Amino acid sequence: MDLVAILLIAVGLSMDSLAVAVASGMALKHIGAKGAAKIGVSFGLFQAGMPVIGWFGGSAFIWLISGFDHWVAFLLLAVIGGRMIYEAVWDSDEVSGKNPLVLSHLLIISVATSIDALAVGLGFSALGVPILVPAAVIGFVCFAISFTGAYFGNRAGKYLGSRVRVIGGIILISIGLRILLEHLGLIG
Repeated sequence: MDLVAILLIAVGLSMDSLAVAVASGMALKHIGAKGAAKIGVSFGLFQAGMPVIGWFGGSAFIWLISGFDHWVAFLLLAVIGGRMIYEAVWDSDEVSGKNPLVLSHLLIISVATSIDALAVGLGFSALGVPILVPAAVIGFVCFAISFTGAYFGNRAGKYLGSRVRVIGGIILISIGLRILLEHLGLIG
């Protein structure tokens, strides 16, 4: 598999991470380069690691989770998005809100946005493509896209005020719903 194909796969896999990174950046009063890097590194590591797991796990593992992976991603993103909306509307204390930079929340959104990468790893395995270079490219591309999304999402949030958490929540729920509908074959 050539580098261009791997880059296109990496960009495609990173689109969910981009949207969640933008929403995460929007939800914070200040993120800075360090916070954006934390989001980028987490998303990048999971996007790089999931294809490796899929590659080593083989078809039995993918078959085992393929029946419900879309439900897991949907539920995780819907719960996080719903909480963001709830806290934006009924909880004025930003400190009590869910901070996407807190490790537990960051891990949840990282897993939710990288589940599809398992299938990519399986595909690479079936094609006999060695996994290390594609995984590294996918991880780096996702890091760069997520870092940029979080950073600029935060800048946009400064202009939109408290409504930004509602927008971020709607974005997360929409991503989860899109993942669910795609896997159910209801949208292309």
